[in-house]
Amino acid sequence: MYPETAYEITTLTPQQPTAHPAMLPQEIPPGVQMVTLPGGIRTLAYTPTQAPPAPPVPVAQSIPAWAKTTALLTPTVGGGVAAAGIGISYAAPGLIAMSEALWAAVALIAAAAVGVPVLLRLGRGAAGTGRGTTHITQNITASGMFGKANGTINHH
Repeated sequence: MYPETAYEITTLTPQQPTAHPAMLPQEIPPGVQMVTLPGGIRTLAYTPTQAPPAPPVPVAQSIPAWAKTTALLTPTVGGGVAAAGIGISYAAPGLIAMSEALWAAVALIAAAAVGVPVLLRLGRGAAGTGRGTTHITQNITASGMFGKANGTINHH
């Protein structure tokens, strides 16, 4: 993992007396750490500094299909609205005239709905002077569900 060095790390074994007292953790210089060797012996050693990890490379994301469709439809819809606005501006004078004609037709229908029954009553009253109102009574009888029906009509 690390490049081989020409240096050899030697440690004191427990059988050998130590010539120097142990160092306190705050006395250990930077770049040096207390390590435990495979034999269980603890010693100071230089440790290589690890380079910080490289920042992640941003991945280009594709554009979603709905965004593409919306982007393509936007000018089409805008053009359609603009064309409709131009068409309405050209049709406005004719639409105003048609509106006035429809209101005139509605007024004519309303006048006819009121005026025709009034004229009919006036005409009936003038033509039928001297006669009273005629009442007709009709009596119908039938026997059974599918029996023949008989009826009488009475004029009063």
